[in-house]
Amino acid sequence: MARKMLKDGEVAVADEGSYDYDLFVIGAGSGGVRGSRTSAGFGAKVAICELPFHPISSEWLGGHGGTCVIRGCVPKKILVYGASFRGEFEDSKQFGWEISGDINYNWKKLLENKTQEIVRLNGVYKRILGNSGVTMIEGAGSIVDAHTVEVTQPDGSKQRHTTKHILIATGSRATRVNIPGKELAITSDEALSLEELPKRAVILGGGYIAVEFASIWRGLGAEVDLFYRKELPLRGFDDEMRTIVASNLEGRGIRLHPGTNLTELSKTADGIKVVTDKGDELIADVVLFATGRAPNSNRLNLEAVGVEVDQVGSIKVDEYSRTSVPNIWAVGDVTNRINLTPVALMEATCFSKTVFGGQPIKPDYKDVPCAVFCIPPLSVVGLSEQEALAEAKNDILVYTSSFNPMKNSISKRQEKSVMKLVVDAETDKVLGAAMSGPDAAEIMQGIAVALKAGATKATFDNTVGIHPSAAEEFVTMRTLTRRVSPASKPKTNL
Repeated sequence: MARKMLKDGEVAVADEGSYDYDLFVIGAGSGGVRGSRTSAGFGAKVAICELPFHPISSEWLGGHGGTCVIRGCVPKKILVYGASFRGEFEDSKQFGWEISGDINYNWKKLLENKTQEIVRLNGVYKRILGNSGVTMIEGAGSIVDAHTVEVTQPDGSKQRHTTKHILIATGSRATRVNIPGKELAITSDEALSLEELPKRAVILGGGYIAVEFASIWRGLGAEVDLFYRKELPLRGFDDEMRTIVASNLEGRGIRLHPGTNLTELSKTADGIKVVTDKGDELIADVVLFATGRAPNSNRLNLEAVGVEVDQVGSIKVDEYSRTSVPNIWAVGDVTNRINLTPVALMEATCFSKTVFGGQPIKPDYKDVPCAVFCIPPLSVVGLSEQEALAEAKNDILVYTSSFNPMKNSISKRQEKSVMKLVVDAETDKVLGAAMSGPDAAEIMQGIAVALKAGATKATFDNTVGIHPSAAEEFVTMRTLTRRVSPASKPKTNL
């Protein structure tokens, strides 16, 4: 039987040849699992290889579920839930709850429950694959030639498997900054599995991982110092919302050090001595490097088979996730497009439909929502104000709402929620939305549907709100905050 494959944007019939599998997937993270089981659903004979399970990744350790499930989104959100209770306990007193004395916290209990959950999910992913008819092979995969994958098993033995198509979904791994004493620092992998909760934490980085761990550790009672190179954390997000997040982090007791880098770490009797590029010194129990991730492409033998990578090792792919070798494909963080789990799922689904489903389809990266789970969280969809101005042919209308959440009016917590809509003045189309405040991610998922459907500001205005809720602010922002032309710079007035 001949199978359909993509060629130059159209479906063409290719000779089947004689292979062990129609598809061999390297990496059983979110993208790899989705790509393998959806391909199997189209009738393909599929195998997938993954490293042995461990909470902390390495060249030879990983696990079914990948970064998101084992050492990323899921365990991090569990820790965020745990850290959020401190604020809840503080706020509860004004609602009549009488809490006397210190509130004790058991870090080991949370760690134990977190680990049990990721072990459970690791098993769930294995069952999903098994139920889909996918052959699972434990070990490290590398490419021998365009149709052969070699798997090095945990005992060191090697097996080779031939395949019509290869899908690379090996993800990425946290990196360390190259400074003296870097071996004393940890990455997000280790931060999710610390034996002891730190009392003094230093974090280097201004991205979402940095601010999330700052919120987690501060919420659990640690003193936290956050260092980053820019004036504000969360580079790439809307500048106005970045300002709000920075204010909220400080309001929760996190010490911010903008425009500051670390230059050296050294071990002392009291902990880890941290030296900054401004000559300041401080002592920490833990130093976290949250300075980015690198694609897991080194051990795949890509160069030998002609798969092109960029300067940081990300696999180059076309609009259909096809590499420079026609039957080798790649999805997820190893391609360094939009490094989010739901995006990897989308890319993998599109791959399966294109290659095995006879439905050539490109991933759609427009209006991808995301959230930063600091406390309180930030969530966005569409264009930031800065992005809208960079792309705009017309003036941009900006609507904002800054308010004290109803709960805070009783708890007396001084922390505002902020919502924002960015609108094209000519077409009335909503180009972007953002929110910083409780339940931001839950609310923004619904807003994302509206933007994907092409909603206008009039659509929002004509929608009845749910009262009393924070979400209703998105449909009651009638007063224009500012009108900005592409030639001018936006001004923050919150």
